[in-house]
Amino acid sequence: MPNISKEHIPPPSNDQTKISIFWFRHDLRIEDNTALAEALDSDFPVLPIFIFDSLILNELPEDDARVSFIHQSILLIKESLKDHGSDILCLAGEPVTIWRELISKFNIAAVYTNKDYEPYAIGRDKKIAEMLAKKDILFFSFKDQVIYEENEIVKADKEPYTVFTPYKNKWLAKFKEENPIQLKTPKLNKLYKVNYPAMTLEDIGFKKSDIVVQDFDLTRLDLYGDHRDFPYEDATSHLSPHLRFGTIGIRQLIGQIDKKHAIFLSELIWREFFMQILFHFPHVITQNFRSKYDGIKWRNNREEFRLWCEGKTGYPMVDAGMRQLNKTGFMHNRVRMITAGFLCKHLLIDWRWGESYFAEKLLDYELSSNNGNWQWAAGTGCDAAPYFRIFNPLSQQKKFDKDFRYIRKWIPEFDSFEYPDPIVEHKFARERALEAYKIGIES
Repeated sequence: MPNISKEHIPPPSNDQTKISIFWFRHDLRIEDNTALAEALDSDFPVLPIFIFDSLILNELPEDDARVSFIHQSILLIKESLKDHGSDILCLAGEPVTIWRELISKFNIAAVYTNKDYEPYAIGRDKKIAEMLAKKDILFFSFKDQVIYEENEIVKADKEPYTVFTPYKNKWLAKFKEENPIQLKTPKLNKLYKVNYPAMTLEDIGFKKSDIVVQDFDLTRLDLYGDHRDFPYEDATSHLSPHLRFGTIGIRQLIGQIDKKHAIFLSELIWREFFMQILFHFPHVITQNFRSKYDGIKWRNNREEFRLWCEGKTGYPMVDAGMRQLNKTGFMHNRVRMITAGFLCKHLLIDWRWGESYFAEKLLDYELSSNNGNWQWAAGTGCDAAPYFRIFNPLSQQKKFDKDFRYIRKWIPEFDSFEYPDPIVEHKFARERALEAYKIGIES
């Protein structure tokens, strides 16, 4: 694991020009970037920055594909800014320490950034805003990575929704009434005129990953509604990493889809639903959303967990999905549901183990969606699949990969004696899970 320190902070600047700073985070683009546009409308030249957060990165492997993608996206931004005589200042270390250094080096009037809704980020921003305030530096944050944030879609009594369908209906009604797709186009003529050497992956203790984030093609969405459940057809959008890191904005995206993409729009609304769940119920990070499931006695067999991770359970849809994840950082959405349900209900392994593994591997890892979907699969979350709904992976294969095309793509030894027998029989596992959940609820 890398060990990032503040050694990568540039030497002090002698230029005391009063500036605004725009802080890139999950918005790695120039087009339709709310906080960047607002900063450039301010009275001062704008210096864009990005911070490689050591508190996050020190927990990652040195070839983490997401870090490579972030780094590549920053280089693209750097090239765009150079066309306007400016640059992005890349820094590495703990954010509070970085900001203390920035305050000492620049004459900062205000800091602009787009909101982040995860608990760690909320706490980080609170500390930094308080530190800036002591120096009379304004801190502005803006809604950018969602259409509607945590308190904009609520019930009549102002309480948050915990069931998706009424949330979705309220979201769609509000969207139709307001038509909020108004793009923010930054005016790049007010950028701070600077030039910085590029920070390499090696500078922050990383190396380039062999896994590459796929480009997205919005024409693929025409296939989404009818073909999204068939993993071999690969008819999903591949947009999720780009939404996660903001290389495309949610307003840009929704502005380019139409009524025939209603199913895809529903998936985007699920994303915002889980984000507001995480905001209002942060205990879900480590606990069941529904406490009545706290009594479940998970088996947590480490050898069976290893076989699940490696795609060697003897259940082809599960194994193909896990191998796709391990090799590419991506897993088809239908298969995510199958693999997660299998871990929790066939093997009776705590959903937190699986969620943590997905968090390590997924290119599109987003805490709220990962947590929400894992708790859905386990039956412990809000609006979850009922605990007695236990998918048969073999039936799922017959329905969604009947010709074994997806399976053979990811399991080359599938038709040989090398492929293992199932580690547990479905009927036995189902009855065991039903009994464990029933006892857990009653305890």
